[in-house]
Amino acid sequence: MAKKSRRARRRASAAAQPAHISRPVRPLATDTAPKEVDFSVEYSYVVDDLRRIAIIAVALMALLIALAFILI
Repeated sequence: MAKKSRRARRRASAAAQPAHISRPVRPLATDTAPKEVDFSVEYSYVVDDLRRIAIIAVALMALLIALAFILI
């Protein structure tokens, strides 16, 4: 029976202590004006990747068409 009383004391002490949840501290916004961004410079790698994907897609389609003529 001793274990039940220990459990009851633990639950009571845990329930009596309020949980403290701290909020993250955010810095104050000093400059809220939108900045000018040159997207062609920022995302130039996207154009390169799209070009590479297009070349690979055309090459694979040509391979599929060539294999269709050869195998049929």
